Amino acid sequence: MASAGLVSIIPVREESMTFLPPQTPEHSQESILIYVAMSGSRVPMRVLDSDSIESVKLRIQTCKGIFARNQKLVCRGRELARSNSLVRDYGVGNGNVLHLVLRLSDLQVINVKTCCGKEFTFNVERSRDVGYVKRQIAKKRNLELIEDQEVLLNGKPIEDQRLINDLSKNNNDAVIHLFVRKTAKIRAAPVGKNFELSIIAPQHNDTRENDAERESGCGVDLKSENNLYVPRKPRETLLEPVIVNAKIKLPPEICDLVNSTLNGLDHGNYPIRSSEGTGGAYFMLDTTGTKYLSVFKPVDEEPMAVNNPRGLPLSQDGEGLKKGTRVGEGAIRECAVYLLDHPKNGRRLFSGEIRGFAGVPPTVYVRCLHGGFNHPEGVSVKTGSLQMFMENTGSCEDRGPSAFPVQEVHKIAVLDMRMANADRHAGNILVSKGEDGQTVLIPIDHGYCLPYSFEDCTFDWLYWPQARQPFSIDTIEYIRSMDAEEDIALLKFYGWDLPLECARVLLISTMLLKKGAEKGLTPFAIGKMMCRETVRKQSVIEEIMQEAEDSVLPGSSEAAFLESVSCIMDRRVEEIS
Repeated sequence: MASAGLVSIIPVREESMTFLPPQTPEHSQESILIYVAMSGSRVPMRVLDSDSIESVKLRIQTCKGIFARNQKLVCRGRELARSNSLVRDYGVGNGNVLHLVLRLSDLQVINVKTCCGKEFTFNVERSRDVGYVKRQIAKKRNLELIEDQEVLLNGKPIEDQRLINDLSKNNNDAVIHLFVRKTAKIRAAPVGKNFELSIIAPQHNDTRENDAERESGCGVDLKSENNLYVPRKPRETLLEPVIVNAKIKLPPEICDLVNSTLNGLDHGNYPIRSSEGTGGAYFMLDTTGTKYLSVFKPVDEEPMAVNNPRGLPLSQDGEGLKKGTRVGEGAIRECAVYLLDHPKNGRRLFSGEIRGFAGVPPTVYVRCLHGGFNHPEGVSVKTGSLQMFMENTGSCEDRGPSAFPVQEVHKIAVLDMRMANADRHAGNILVSKGEDGQTVLIPIDHGYCLPYSFEDCTFDWLYWPQARQPFSIDTIEYIRSMDAEEDIALLKFYGWDLPLECARVLLISTMLLKKGAEKGLTPFAIGKMMCRETVRKQSVIEEIMQEAEDSVLPGSSEAAFLESVSCIMDRRVEEIS
C-alpha cells in the first residue's frame, strides 16, 4: 500500500482520538499520530516517520484544499522547511503538534448596510481591519469623522482592530454582511443657566432622524446649538529612528521614508497587516491612503514572540524558527543586512549611494506607536525594522527561474552566502522592472541572516540554472573587496556588537566566498558547501569548522581557530575546483 493512502484528517475535539480509524497491521509499527493546528482547532493526522515533509503538505492539500506551496509547518518551535527531508529527520513523534501557517486569499467581499438604508459593497483585503471599512464608508459619505460609527456583525458590535480574516473564519457565506449605525451621542438642552444632558441612541425605526440623516449624508449636525458631539480622543502616533551613536547621520532617503510614513499615520491611514509570513509585518501607507511606502516588522510580533499574531507558540528557549537564530533579533538583522549590502563603488559608511550591490531595500530600526498593530495587552510603543516598500510584479515563486538574468541571480547568491541566510526561498525575492525594462530581482526578509551557526542555511536559487554559471569579472572584483572585520566594526558603530558566534559565521562565510571565487567556483559549488543535504548530515563548511576545532589546542585564540579553518578550507576548495 502506498504511504499516501495512510493519512486520515478528521475534525474531532482536541482531547478525543476515538474517531480515528484503526491502524492497518501492515504499518502499525511505523505510523505515528500527529496533530495539525489550524484555525484554532487541532486535527489528528496519521503519517509514517519515513514520509517526506512535502508528502505531508500534499496530504493536507488533498484533504483540506490548501495548496502545498501556501503552507508552512512548524513543530516544537522549528519550521519544517526542507521539503525533501523526512518526518523523523525533524524528530517529529507521536502526539506532536504541527502548526500550519497559511498564505491567505487576498480579497473578501464585504456588504455594508447603514442605518440610513444605504448599501455599499467592498472587495477588502483579508489583512485589513474593521476600522479600514469604516474609513472607506466615511470617504464614500464625505464624512471627516468616523468615531460616531459603530459596526455590527450578526447584531453584535465589532471592534475597529478586528481583522477581516478573523470575521471570515466563522462566516460560511462568500460575503460578510455588516451593519453600520451611529453610536450614542450626547445632547444638551438649556435649563436656566445650566444644561440638562441626555444620551440618545439612534433606533432603527426612528423615521424622523433617519430622514434628517439622509438629507445631511448621515452626518452629525455639529452646528445645532442644542447638539453637542463628544469625540473620542484622537489616536496618537509616533515613528522615529533609533540612533545609538551620535556620529550616525541617516541618508536623506531614509529620513524622507520615516517622515512620509509618519505623515501617512497622522492622516488616519492604518497599517495593513500582511497576509503572508509567520510574523507580524505591516504595510504603511502615504497620506492619500493609496500607496504603500514601507513595511514595519515589530520585534514583539516576530515568529514565536510574545505578541505574534499568527498563533505560533512562544519559544521556550529563545531560539527562533531557524536553528542558530533568536526570537526578537530579526529586526536588527534586517537592518544589518542592508548596512552590509555595500554599493559597488565603496563601503556603506563612506558611499553616498542608497542602493547596494544586491539591492536590499533601505532599512532602518525605529520606534513606532499606533493602535493598528497587534496589542493584546494595550497599545504601547513597538520597536522593529522599517523597510522601504519596493514596487514589484510578484515574487520568484510566481514564475520559473529560467527567465531571470544571470547577474541578478548571482547578486542575491553573493548576498546570501556572505550572510549565511537561513531563509532564502523564492517567495522573498521580488521581481521588478528596471528603467531599461530589464528584469530586476529584489531580495527581502533577512531576519534569519547572520545566524549563530550554519545549520539551517538554505538557498532556493542553488538549483536554478544560473547558479551553475561562473561569476562575472565585476562580481569577482566586488567579492575581493569584502572585509568581514570592517563589517563587524561597522555594525558595532551602528549599535550592534555582533555576538562572537555570529561574527565567526560572517568571517568564515566571507572567507569561503572569497576563496571559492578566486578558484573559479560557481555559486552552486560554493553554496552547496554551505547547505546541508539532509537535516542530520553536516554541510561541508560545518565539517571544516569541526576539523578545525579538533586540530587546535584547548584554549587557543579565535585567530588560531580561524587560521586552522583557512588552511582546511584551502584543501577542501582545491578538491572541488
